[in-house]
Amino acid sequence: MRKIDAFNHFFPAAFHKRMLDLASSQKDMGKRVRGVPLLHDLDARLRVMDAFGDDYQQILSMPSPPLESFAGPADASELARIGNDGLAELVRQHPQRFPSFVASVALNDPDAAFTEARRAMKDLGACGVQVFSNVNGAPLTSPGLLPLFDVMAECDLPLWIHPARGADMADYKTESVSQFEIWWTLGWPYETSVAMARIVFAGLFDKHPHLKIITHHMGGMIPYFEGRVGHGWDQLGTRTTDVDYGALLKTLKKRPIDYFRMFYADTALFGAEAGTRCGLDFFGVDRVLFASDTPFEPQPGVYIRETMDVIDRLPVSDAERARIYAGNIAALCRIGL
Repeated sequence: MRKIDAFNHFFPAAFHKRMLDLASSQKDMGKRVRGVPLLHDLDARLRVMDAFGDDYQQILSMPSPPLESFAGPADASELARIGNDGLAELVRQHPQRFPSFVASVALNDPDAAFTEARRAMKDLGACGVQVFSNVNGAPLTSPGLLPLFDVMAECDLPLWIHPARGADMADYKTESVSQFEIWWTLGWPYETSVAMARIVFAGLFDKHPHLKIITHHMGGMIPYFEGRVGHGWDQLGTRTTDVDYGALLKTLKKRPIDYFRMFYADTALFGAEAGTRCGLDFFGVDRVLFASDTPFEPQPGVYIRETMDVIDRLPVSDAERARIYAGNIAALCRIGL
């Protein structure tokens, strides 16, 4: 059975060199990615992939940190072009291993980002665009960034949302930094969920009914808080004094929870079976995509194997399993089966 890993990460060689020049001492995720050789060692990556057979493929995307978090607009835009050219070349060199790639853009230079998104998808063959859950602390639905959603609707390809948060986001108001890496363990699922909510309440699914958005780590917190997202947000505005959210609620064409079910979600939960089943129940078979988040595992290939084991145990038919493994992402990205 063909398996297309929809959300995993790799640095092309030229990008990796330039990134180290610009961000050699970046903290948090900067430290993390500098310590993972499989993020830039192509031969090692291919050896790991070989262990899972010829039917295992990866759609490549670049990992954290966001370009705009460590480079100014000009440098970040240059890095996006270098990275996209490098990933496109890897796809050309290894089409049986890498059927496509996800483009990066630098959202601290919005006009250049929109241009680069179109170039990557239309000229380089990218199967979508990756952004992060905030842009240096600003929401993806900031007015200057909204044209990105128009670009994605125009190209009819998915937007991948990757969470972003660092230790500078404290756990409590009385503290200045997050402790015990709570910013990652609990902060990233929260980041994803907030970005999803902002997209819903900005009315973007009403403006673009066929908008395709892939959320990392099975939609963050959303599936596990179905009751609060459902009945809770049906009462939007009842808890707020200074803003008339009830009026906003009336402008939406659906219940809030029905918009959240329009997102796609991947299986990158590091082998958590209960979480995977919960997400599958919430999003449905046709909106769940196989992804491993490799190579951030403790040993090479662990996340791939454990994620496959979970998918193989899911209570679905063989045809449904095939859609999760490859059919859904192939249809979304127009990748030939």
